[in-house]
Amino acid sequence: MHEAQTIKRMTPDEFFVWQAEQDRNYELVDGVPVLPAKAMTGASRRHDIVRFNLLGRLREKLRGKPWQPHVDDLSGQDRDGNLRRPDVTVGCKSGPGRAREAGEPCVLIEVLSPSTITFERFRKVEEYKTNASVRVVLLVASETAEVIVWRRTGEGAASWRSEIVEGLAATIGLPEIGCELGLGEVYEETGVGNG
Repeated sequence: MHEAQTIKRMTPDEFFVWQAEQDRNYELVDGVPVLPAKAMTGASRRHDIVRFNLLGRLREKLRGKPWQPHVDDLSGQDRDGNLRRPDVTVGCKSGPGRAREAGEPCVLIEVLSPSTITFERFRKVEEYKTNASVRVVLLVASETAEVIVWRRTGEGAASWRSEIVEGLAATIGLPEIGCELGLGEVYEETGVGNG
């Protein structure tokens, strides 16, 4: 007869020590390390192209500014201590070079895949909203030229509004970090059209 194995919950500091010894990136959810949904299902080629288009364009547009984009190697923490790994995080450039968390994450971006869309649109967005430094969350579709933009308008959970930006000619203004993103740039070389 097997005894139920007790899972020791980790603090974020304990998690970072444990994560350093792993060969895959995990997230910390309710004190327990878990693989991100995209790691379990795998990302499509289109998902990767969109993610790297976002990273490249943001890197160009933020050169000389106090913000820097990062891919999902850096995590962001919510008020409950959960550590998530958005596809792209734009955070403050200041901070130690060996940090494992994004410094003051301002913009978080998730590229939606058919297999993870529900989880990322609902649970993750609600967690991201609890981080006081996060101002914008972008949910970028991978199958159509469409982005759901969640923007903080004040303090508290009710202070967020969303809008849908769609079509390759559309532009997303990001005054929070002093730039804008054209959807034509985001979806370049993906084969995604206007509908």
